[in-house]
Amino acid sequence: MKLEVVRTSNLKAKPQDETKLGFGRLFTDYMFTMQFEQGKGWYDAKIRPFENFSLSPACSVLHYSQTIFEGLKAYHTEAGMNLFRPWDNFRRMNISAKRMCMPEVDEEFVLQSLDELLKIEKDWVPKTPGTSLYIRPTMMAVDPFLGVSAGKNYLFYIILSPVGAYYESGLEPVDIYVEDEYVRAVDGGTGFAKAGGNYAASLLAGEIAHKKGFAQVLWLDGKEKKYVQEVGSMNIFFKIRGELVTAPLAGSILPGITRDSVITLSRDVFGTPVREENIAIADVFEQNASGGLEEVFGTGTAAVISPVGGMTWKDKDIVVADGSMGELTRKLYNTLTGMQYGVVKDDFGWIKTL
Repeated sequence: MKLEVVRTSNLKAKPQDETKLGFGRLFTDYMFTMQFEQGKGWYDAKIRPFENFSLSPACSVLHYSQTIFEGLKAYHTEAGMNLFRPWDNFRRMNISAKRMCMPEVDEEFVLQSLDELLKIEKDWVPKTPGTSLYIRPTMMAVDPFLGVSAGKNYLFYIILSPVGAYYESGLEPVDIYVEDEYVRAVDGGTGFAKAGGNYAASLLAGEIAHKKGFAQVLWLDGKEKKYVQEVGSMNIFFKIRGELVTAPLAGSILPGITRDSVITLSRDVFGTPVREENIAIADVFEQNASGGLEEVFGTGTAAVISPVGGMTWKDKDIVVADGSMGELTRKLYNTLTGMQYGVVKDDFGWIKTL
């Protein structure tokens, strides 16, 4: 498939104060789009000016949420732009597509198209420490049809947004609320897919948590409401008596790319054993009471590593260690962000530089 580039002379002013970028509100001049039609395949690949889409009120994505997305970042370095494991994002997107009965993309072609888009938009990559250019690939069904069935026509696009830190508090430990009424996903469902409906299902509990003063929701399993799953926008790790424990990839949590990187670094670089197994929230609180809970942190593209300082479950509140960032948490954050910004050597082949 040929990639067409459609230029515009109507360019936006770049942000002057990169300390006030926020997250996901400002977008660059161009985006990538391509279309799919059953029997024809993917076609009409373009880098084109960023603009609104025109959709039918009967568009199937608006009624049945057949949509998936990814999230990754481009980082400014002295050598150029760094991407962190971008091929894994498109591989995971195809896994999501299979589960949501959507067409797969040519991973090599969309990665090459992203490279071209980023080269055009290189001046949008912010340079202030801690900032980056957020990349959002998305696919959605666009059939103007109200029947409940998989779409026959799809739109795939990539948009770019210069962003600051995900949390306004920066790297300060956050408090999280353990949700024990609502559930996010169940085994056999779509929890492992990065599907829009999963995030819609999480919003009510998130609002409740925010009103109570918490930064995030920690989800429990959908069957017994007993075992730790993941946090709203992150996978979660517990360092207990010298070992890291995190929920297994059993179909109800997202297979995070940062999660996988943390497991590799912990085992191979920092010598910390990692167990991927179910852990009951009651055991987490008991370990804290006995002094065994040493660190808690979340992992994800947006925040990279997010230390957890406190947790609330039912009527119980705990402070993790002394409420400050743990030693392993800090080492993982410094190593991952150091690789992303080109100041720490990448021994794993995770970085792609443009």
